[in-house]
Amino acid sequence: MSGPLLQVKGLSTHFFTQEGVVKAVDDITYNLAEGETMGLVGESGCGKSVSALSILRLIPNPPGRIVAGEVLFQGQDLLQMGDDEIRQVRGHRIAIIFQEPMTSLNPVLTVGRQISEALELHLKMDHKRALERSVELLNMVGIPDAGRRIKDYPHQFSGGMRQRVMIAMALSCDPKLLIADEPTTALDVTIQAQILELIKNLARETGTAVMIITHNLGVVARYADWVNVMYAGKIIESAQAGELYAAPRHPYTLGLLASVPRLDQPRKTKLAPIEGLPPDLSALPPGCSFRPRCPYAVDRCAVEEPPLLEVAPGHTAACWVDVRVAKKTAGVVHG
Repeated sequence: MSGPLLQVKGLSTHFFTQEGVVKAVDDITYNLAEGETMGLVGESGCGKSVSALSILRLIPNPPGRIVAGEVLFQGQDLLQMGDDEIRQVRGHRIAIIFQEPMTSLNPVLTVGRQISEALELHLKMDHKRALERSVELLNMVGIPDAGRRIKDYPHQFSGGMRQRVMIAMALSCDPKLLIADEPTTALDVTIQAQILELIKNLARETGTAVMIITHNLGVVARYADWVNVMYAGKIIESAQAGELYAAPRHPYTLGLLASVPRLDQPRKTKLAPIEGLPPDLSALPPGCSFRPRCPYAVDRCAVEEPPLLEVAPGHTAACWVDVRVAKKTAGVVHG
């Protein structure tokens, strides 16, 4: 197949509430190639998860609705598919790992049944073969004594093991795209590293493209090939991971990087938080949405929204200010 595996074009998802229209995702565009790992980064409420759910058309309606855009997957527009067609895509060609496995797994079904169900539905396996494959998958994600544990229920697993079950379910039908939505939120730091390493290694072995959704730029530094930074429903910077970390071009990205602990800094170095709060998506200010929190804002930022433009080969940013010059002028050094 020629061209990107996934093409998102002008995707907009709004929620129509009594308080007004919440523009959770507002005209975002990006591509994802086969076998590539992309990081989608931003604070809570910036639209990361909604954009991922929009790809699979899992937005609750009402109050949510995809109001514009295209989502081309292997050349097919997912937004134009019928209900039966999109159900054949979910869990088969595109799989998702949700944030909290305890609320995503069914508490009254064994983990074996929950994994084998997708195999029977999408790959037409008989029940016996589906259970055998389920044991293989649990072994693959590092769950010991899988032949016995397959009969256990979710509450009998630890948080890290439940997340491994979720990964096994997601990879059961050999998807072309795996969406990991904050896959380590409820886990301690050491388990987080194990889970992310597991996802990366399994994706490499199977050739699966991965979208990692997180608020932590430190996480994607190790695992992503490409990074999209979101703020207030929009992508405000996009680049290859190495380029983004070496030369960030948006003040928000600078702020995210400055808030991540670094081993090459003195132990007593204080982190620099981003002042203020994200904007109300139902009442966005004119101009740049980040302006009230931006240390480099100029008059133009208050009246005119900056477009996402190429600032270096393959590197785009939405900012009226050249932050490299602004940093030198202000005498500020960010991490």
